[in-house]
Amino acid sequence: QAQLVESGGGLVQPGGSLRLSCAASGIVFSSAGLGWFRQAPGDQRTMVATIDRGGDTNYLDSVKGRFTISRDNTNFMVYLQMNNLKPEDTAVYYCNAYSGITGRNYWGQGTQVTVSL
Repeated sequence: QAQLVESGGGLVQPGGSLRLSCAASGIVFSSAGLGWFRQAPGDQRTMVATIDRGGDTNYLDSVKGRFTISRDNTNFMVYLQMNNLKPEDTAVYYCNAYSGITGRNYWGQGTQVTVSL
């Protein structure tokens, strides 16, 4: 059974930093596409950053230069380093894994990030 567990969310002031972590199990991690998505109240879930099995990354335009996604294939972890956070980054952040073997998407339970004074 695939499972993704996020951690690292919280309350931070504008300009601050947070590092989100996602621990994966039950999937062939090294061949999976991985990503972070976010959803604010009343909005659709939106891609924030993705990293493929080769390490190529893709970012939402509004986070380019501030956020960095990375993966650790040894420890089955994916990270999102978020710097210079802005109030508009406030959302629930979800870890995602796409298995190229099963063709299925897997989601974590989400972690709240709030950027406010």
